[in-house]
Amino acid sequence: MRDIADIADIFPPLGLRVRSGPLELRGITDDVLAALADLATRGIHPPESMPFYVPWTQAPVDELPLNFVRYHWQTRAGFSPESWDLNLAVLHGGELVGVQGFSTSDYRVTRTGETGSWLGLAHQGKGIGTLMRQTLCAFLFEHLEAEEITSGAFTDNPASLAVSRKVGYRPNGVVRKTRREGEWATNQQLVLTARELVRSPYALEVDGVTPLRRLIGLDS
Repeated sequence: MRDIADIADIFPPLGLRVRSGPLELRGITDDVLAALADLATRGIHPPESMPFYVPWTQAPVDELPLNFVRYHWQTRAGFSPESWDLNLAVLHGGELVGVQGFSTSDYRVTRTGETGSWLGLAHQGKGIGTLMRQTLCAFLFEHLEAEEITSGAFTDNPASLAVSRKVGYRPNGVVRKTRREGEWATNQQLVLTARELVRSPYALEVDGVTPLRRLIGLDS
């Protein structure tokens, strides 16, 4: 029986660290979760726009922090080899700036899943969004044996689509998606392979991947 010294010994995503130059992706422990909730309340997008499939940022500001932490606790509780969400805090130059995620089901068979992310308003337009996506995709291809990675963005979200182009995603059709209640919008689907990935100039440094691989069923 192995010793338990830390919560990451029980739930390995919390111990994952992926570094790339000034950027770090790390597991969202509860102390980081509280700081991210505070960051989200300070704004992610203009109020008239909605970049997310689920319009969670529309919640009243006094309700958003609890909704936010409940979501992350639920994704932890539902994490299994058959279906999992890997949500990682993004730090740039040591400062907490947002979240980069990956969602998948039947990964051991399909070797694919969808990326999603957000940045606090104060940190947008600085190239961080591109670097955090490059970092996660390189990690997925190199350390978790991904064969393709998907993404999507509403066609009225040019900033997200520009990041996808910079990273190497190619268009993969369009679909209609519900966005806010009673409203649909056109969503551009995207797909990326390891060969098409436009890598950042920084090498990856990864800690904590071995127990994560065991948890998702890649290693016995």
